[in-house]
Amino acid sequence: MGSAGGVRRVVLMSTTGATADPLAALGSLPGVAESVESVRKAVDRVYGHRVMRRRSNEITSEAALRGARGSAALSGADWALEEVRRRTDFGVDPEARVMGAALRLTAEAGQLLSIWRQSPLRVLARLHLVAAASDDEQVGRPRQAGEPVDEPLVELALPDAEEVSGRLEGLADLIIAGSSAPALVTAAVVHGELLALRPFASHNGLVARAAERIVLIGSGLDPKAVCPAEVGHAELGRASYLAALDGYVSGTPEGMAAWIAHCGRAVELGVRESTAVCEALQRGAA
Repeated sequence: MGSAGGVRRVVLMSTTGATADPLAALGSLPGVAESVESVRKAVDRVYGHRVMRRRSNEITSEAALRGARGSAALSGADWALEEVRRRTDFGVDPEARVMGAALRLTAEAGQLLSIWRQSPLRVLARLHLVAAASDDEQVGRPRQAGEPVDEPLVELALPDAEEVSGRLEGLADLIIAGSSAPALVTAAVVHGELLALRPFASHNGLVARAAERIVLIGSGLDPKAVCPAEVGHAELGRASYLAALDGYVSGTPEGMAAWIAHCGRAVELGVRESTAVCEALQRGAA
C-alpha cells in the first residue's frame, strides 16, 4: 500500500486542503474523459428507448434484480437469474445468504439517496447492517484494531483500523463537500476505496457495489436506476475486476484511470442488459 501516496492520496485529502476539488482532477487522467463520454451516450440511449417512456418501473425492477445477481456473483454466489427469481429462502447456506444480502442492499440503496450527500458514513453503516442482517456487535460499524475481515475474494494487504478511519473520514469529506467531477469518477472512487479499505468485518464487496449504485443514481446520471453496473462488473469477470482494483490501489495515474475505465465499461454493460430488457418488453417476450 506504500504507493498509495500518489494520486489517490491527493484525492482523499480533506477538501480544506490545497486541492479544492480533487475528484474533478481525476477527469483529466488519460482516457477518463472518453470513458465518461461513452457512458453518457450509452445511458442517454437507454433512457431514450420508447419502452422507457411507458414501462420504466418494470425496467427499474428488473435492473435491480439483475444488479443484485451480478454483485452476489462477484462475492461467490454465481446463480442463474431464474434461480434468483425462483428462490424465496435466502438463509439456508452461505451462497444463499450472500444472494439475500445482495438483494436487500439493492432494495435499500434507493431509500438512502437523500442521506448520502449529508452523511455518507451513516449510509455505509446502514448498508453493512442490512447486508449482515445480524445483531453481532461488529455489524454496522467500521472494524476496530485486531478484528478480522471475512472477504476472501479480495486478497490485497489490509489497511489497519486507524488508516481505515482516516480514509473513511476523507472520503466522507469529499462526498459532503461535493464535486464537479463526473458521476462515473465519483462512483469509481467510492467503490474502489471501500474495496481497498474493507472497512467492515464482512460483506465489503457487496457494500462497495451498493455505494457505487447510490452515487450513480443520486448524481442524476441514472435517476431511474436502470443501468446496473453490478451486471457489468460480473460480466467482465472476477479476474478483470481484481486486476483493475490493483490499479486503483497502486495510486498511480495509470492505475486510477484504468479503474475508472473498468467501472465505465461495467456501466455500459449494465446499460446493454437493460436495453435488452426493453427490447424484450417491446416484442412482448417479457
